[in-house]
Parts: sequence; C-alpha cells; structure tokens
Amino acid sequence: MGTEKRKETRIPVDLWIEAARDGELYYQRATNLSVGGAFFVQTIPLPMGTRVQLKFTLPGDAHEIVCDGDIVTAKELGMGVQFVELVAADRARIEKLIAKVAKQTQ
Repeated sequence: MGTEKRKETRIPVDLWIEAARDGELYYQRATNLSVGGAFFVQTIPLPMGTRVQLKFTLPGDAHEIVCDGDIVTAKELGMGVQFVELVAADRARIEKLIAKVAKQTQ
C-alpha cells in the first residue's frame, strides 16, 4: 500500500477557479479535481487553514459552482483546497464529470 491519504478519486483538469479572500480576488489554476477539493498550481500558497470563497464552472457545464474552501496543503508553488459546504447538486455535477473522465481513460 502507498501513502495516499485522499478518499475521493481525483481527475486531471485544466480549470480556472476564482478565489476571494479579504476583499481580494485571485484566479487559480487547478490541475486536479475531486468531489472533496482541488489543487492549485503556480501560486504562492496561502497559510494552511485559510478560508477562501470559490467560484467555478466545470467543462461542458454552464452552471456556476459557489462554495467555501479551506487551504489544507501548502507547497512551494501550489496549494490544496478542500471544498466546504458544497451543495448536493454541485457535488453531483463534479461526480458526473469524474465518472466521465474516468470512463474515457479506461
């Protein structure tokens, strides 16, 4: 067994996510996505435990997903964000995308 701590399946994405904090707005590039969160690359990480407000749309879906996120990992030029209070319909949208991508890679 490896040291994988993630519970949910992650898929590779090239997705821009709007992250707001303390009146400042950032556009973060996510390279992977799960129903639990995303990983932002090429960014100076915020401190772990920081709460941000997130907005994004999934590929092929015009619906805007809005939720909070907590920074759970911070690396040199990247950070992991865990979705907080993701509504069931948005979770289902992410699950549908993950299933679609997983099926395509089989």
